[in-house]
Amino acid sequence: MNKWEQKVLAAPGAAERVAVIEDELRLAAGLTALREGARLSQRELAKRIGISQPRIAAIERSRNVTVDVLEQYVTAVGGQLEITVRTGSKKFALVRPTKAAPAKKAATPSQAAGRKKAATPSQAAGRKKAAKIP
Repeated sequence: MNKWEQKVLAAPGAAERVAVIEDELRLAAGLTALREGARLSQRELAKRIGISQPRIAAIERSRNVTVDVLEQYVTAVGGQLEITVRTGSKKFALVRPTKAAPAKKAATPSQAAGRKKAATPSQAAGRKKAAKIP
């Protein structure tokens, strides 16, 4: 270790700051590994949850993720979120396991190309009118 690193690590509060950074990296790596293990891109996961791809990227790099968002993320990749608290020898579930959503495989390019686009509201209205004409 060089002298600069030793000086930085010797500063008051350095150990706590390093621990926070390690926690952030562990959470980011864990969420990314879950998503990649489910063979999902950030865009695909975003569609499952109903949020934008940049929001998925922000979730994966943030330590300040709410339990609700974390639960949606974990469920969307086919997992179950469980948060357990230990106090001394006692242990209790703070958040019980969620019911996992069935894992979906990503569509192949040919499958995706074969899908039809959703009708616009005006197209759907036109179909309803056409269906009523005798």
